[in-house]
Amino acid sequence: MPDVHIVWDGKPFWMELKTTKSNSVNVSPQQVAWNMAYWARGGSSFYLIKAPATSLLYLFEADQGPSLAASGLSGSEGREFKSLAALWEYLAARLAA
Repeated sequence: MPDVHIVWDGKPFWMELKTTKSNSVNVSPQQVAWNMAYWARGGSSFYLIKAPATSLLYLFEADQGPSLAASGLSGSEGREFKSLAALWEYLAARLAA
Protein backbone atom coordinates (compact mmCIF):
# COMPACT_ATOMS: atom_id res chain seq x y z
CA MET A 1 0.00 0.00 0.00
CA PRO A 2 1.36 3.49 -0.83
CA ASP A 3 2.66 5.87 1.83
CA VAL A 4 -0.16 8.42 1.85
CA HIS A 5 -3.91 8.32 1.27
CA ILE A 6 -5.43 11.74 0.62
CA VAL A 7 -9.00 12.90 0.13
CA TRP A 8 -9.03 16.36 -1.38
CA ASP A 9 -12.36 18.03 -2.15
CA GLY A 10 -14.01 14.61 -2.11
CA LYS A 11 -11.47 13.06 -4.49
CA PRO A 12 -9.47 10.16 -2.98
CA PHE A 13 -5.99 9.27 -4.19
CA TRP A 14 -2.85 7.48 -3.05
CA MET A 15 0.72 8.69 -3.23
CA GLU A 16 3.96 6.74 -3.03
CA LEU A 17 6.74 9.02 -1.71
CA LYS A 18 10.34 8.63 -2.88
CA THR A 19 13.61 10.56 -3.01
CA THR A 20 16.45 10.22 -5.46
CA LYS A 21 19.98 11.54 -5.73
CA SER A 22 20.26 10.51 -9.37
CA ASN A 23 18.07 9.22 -12.16
CA SER A 24 17.24 5.90 -10.44
CA VAL A 25 14.18 5.43 -8.24
CA ASN A 26 13.94 2.58 -5.75
CA VAL A 27 10.47 1.19 -6.50
CA SER A 28 9.79 -2.37 -5.37
CA PRO A 29 7.90 -4.93 -7.46
CA GLN A 30 5.17 -4.95 -4.78
CA GLN A 31 4.76 -1.16 -5.03
CA VAL A 32 4.53 -1.38 -8.82
CA ALA A 33 1.97 -4.20 -8.62
CA TRP A 34 -0.26 -2.46 -6.06
CA ASN A 35 -0.26 0.87 -7.90
CA MET A 36 -0.87 -0.75 -11.30
CA ALA A 37 -3.78 -2.82 -9.97
CA TYR A 38 -5.38 0.21 -8.29
CA TRP A 39 -4.90 2.38 -11.38
CA ALA A 40 -6.25 -0.34 -13.70
CA ARG A 41 -9.49 -0.37 -11.69
CA GLY A 42 -9.98 3.39 -12.04
CA GLY A 43 -8.25 4.56 -8.87
CA SER A 44 -5.99 7.60 -8.74
CA SER A 45 -2.49 6.87 -7.54
CA PHE A 46 0.82 8.65 -8.03
CA TYR A 47 4.54 8.45 -7.34
CA LEU A 48 5.90 11.70 -5.90
CA ILE A 49 9.68 11.89 -6.09
CA LYS A 50 11.89 14.60 -4.63
CA ALA A 51 15.40 15.29 -5.82
CA PRO A 52 17.03 16.94 -2.76
CA ALA A 53 20.01 18.29 -4.73
CA THR A 54 17.73 20.39 -6.96
CA SER A 55 14.60 20.63 -4.76
CA LEU A 56 12.55 19.56 -7.78
CA LEU A 57 9.44 17.43 -7.37
CA TYR A 58 8.46 14.82 -9.94
CA LEU A 59 4.96 13.40 -10.23
CA PHE A 60 4.18 10.20 -12.11
CA GLU A 61 0.86 8.44 -12.63
CA ALA A 62 0.61 4.92 -11.21
CA ASP A 63 0.98 3.33 -14.64
CA GLN A 64 4.55 4.65 -14.81
CA GLY A 65 5.72 2.36 -12.00
CA PRO A 66 7.27 -0.26 -14.29
CA SER A 67 9.19 2.46 -16.18
CA LEU A 68 10.34 4.11 -12.97
CA ALA A 69 11.63 0.80 -11.62
CA ALA A 70 13.41 -0.12 -14.86
CA SER A 71 14.63 3.23 -16.25
CA GLY A 72 14.25 5.83 -13.52
CA LEU A 73 13.14 9.43 -13.98
CA SER A 74 14.40 9.84 -17.53
CA GLY A 75 12.67 6.70 -18.81
CA SER A 76 9.21 7.60 -17.50
CA GLU A 77 6.48 10.03 -18.45
CA GLY A 78 5.85 12.44 -15.61
CA ARG A 79 5.75 16.09 -14.65
CA GLU A 80 8.37 18.25 -12.97
CA PHE A 81 7.49 20.94 -10.43
CA LYS A 82 9.64 23.63 -8.85
CA SER A 83 7.30 24.14 -5.91
CA LEU A 84 4.73 22.32 -3.83
CA ALA A 85 2.19 25.01 -4.75
CA ALA A 86 2.62 24.25 -8.46
CA LEU A 87 2.26 20.54 -7.77
CA TRP A 88 -0.99 21.03 -5.84
CA GLU A 89 -2.35 23.32 -8.56
CA TYR A 90 -1.72 20.62 -11.16
CA LEU A 91 -3.20 17.87 -8.95
CA ALA A 92 -6.35 19.90 -8.31
CA ALA A 93 -6.94 20.23 -12.04
CA ARG A 94 -5.99 16.60 -12.75
CA LEU A 95 -8.33 15.20 -10.10
CA ALA A 96 -11.21 17.44 -11.22
CA ALA A 97 -11.07 15.96 -14.73
